[in-house]
Amino acid sequence: MPRGWRCAGLRWSPDGAALVWRDGARERISALAYGRELAFRAIGARHCAGVRGLDCPLGPLGASVSGRSTGGQCPDCARLDRSRSVAADTVADDPRPYTVYLAWFGPGMVKVGITAEARGSARLLEQGAVVFTLLGRGPLMAARRTEELLRTALDVPDRVPYAAKRAVRATLPADPVERAAEVRELYGRAVALSGWPESLERAALEPVDHVHVFGLAGAPPATGVIGELVDGGRVAGRLVAAAGPDLHLDRGDGAVLVLDTRLVRGWELAAAGDGEVTVPVRDLAGTDPAVQDGLF
Repeated sequence: MPRGWRCAGLRWSPDGAALVWRDGARERISALAYGRELAFRAIGARHCAGVRGLDCPLGPLGASVSGRSTGGQCPDCARLDRSRSVAADTVADDPRPYTVYLAWFGPGMVKVGITAEARGSARLLEQGAVVFTLLGRGPLMAARRTEELLRTALDVPDRVPYAAKRAVRATLPADPVERAAEVRELYGRAVALSGWPESLERAALEPVDHVHVFGLAGAPPATGVIGELVDGGRVAGRLVAAAGPDLHLDRGDGAVLVLDTRLVRGWELAAAGDGEVTVPVRDLAGTDPAVQDGLF
């Protein structure tokens, strides 16, 4: 982790997950590998991570941000971010093609959503979708109308809390056919519906499974969640899995802690010389919604 640089969170690509670091306009990437030992401590105070690659305008380091905020932004930057957010339904004039998808996170947990076609599967990786399939492709407003049609007709949500996704990961079926079963069934019901916009091109059923990308096959179940970072607080463990923004860290003593990397945005981090954990940790089953929780 580059000294003096602040963490900007986790980024997914077809090559896997990586931590992003920023120092003004400069950016660096640290690829993550399963089996690797991670140990770091937070330095000083947490500052606003800015918006869409731009620094927070409130001071040279940005405004101070609560350690429990998963947004990692000051109120002004958060408002600016949402003002140009397709996810928040505040953009209607994006000319790019969009895809509509079904995403499965575990037994009984499926959502419908849209993403820019150019992003490929990145949005699904960011959300921690274990299995997904595309439903169609078309203009933004046609994709949005289709999303609403399917949400209502199939009785599936367009948002799933991250806490719920974490809780269900320990119950994933080992058989990939079984993991894709709910997506296949909902796809069949979706394409049988009338009322799809004419400008939306239907997609063939092609379930994509991320279990091995996330490292979840055979990974020990999580037992706890890191609640926040604090000045001088240490986090350590062997990286055994990653899904969405979450890193699963095996402590080697039966405990597996989930670190939501949205909590790391805006912190300066330094390597820690020991494997001690000195930040607040709560039981996985008793997870509270964090302040300013993100979408999806």
